[in-house]
Amino acid sequence: MAFTGNYTCNVFKTGLLNGSFDFTSGTFYIALYTNAATLDASTTAYTSVGEASGGNYAAPGQLLVINQTPTTGLSGDTAFVSFADAVWTGAITARGALIYKPGANGAVCVLDFGADKTSVNTFTVQFPPVSNTSAIIRLG
Repeated sequence: MAFTGNYTCNVFKTGLLNGSFDFTSGTFYIALYTNAATLDASTTAYTSVGEASGGNYAAPGQLLVINQTPTTGLSGDTAFVSFADAVWTGAITARGALIYKPGANGAVCVLDFGADKTSVNTFTVQFPPVSNTSAIIRLG
């Protein structure tokens, strides 16, 4: 099955309400996937099925660095968190990614790159600017 869009995973939505996600001290990863992966809102956890390979990419992906712990914007109506860009070296092709925390029910969101993205030297997942209107994870 091909990628079909960007999704906030259902387990993340419920996990926010039951306290199982902590962006102040938790550990989060980003894994890259080919178009053979089946990832959508119902994804519950990291899987190696359809995972990308090549260059210095290795399963289970890369540890993400939180560069903005949860906060609200100047207007105070949107909470947000963001990560530093994830970078790998070498030839890698990926169609999308999964942000997740290790363990069961750890899926946060599915990122669809829109088409295969291929690197020769450096593969970078560039996160949007850190703000209440553009950070990768926002609640408003």
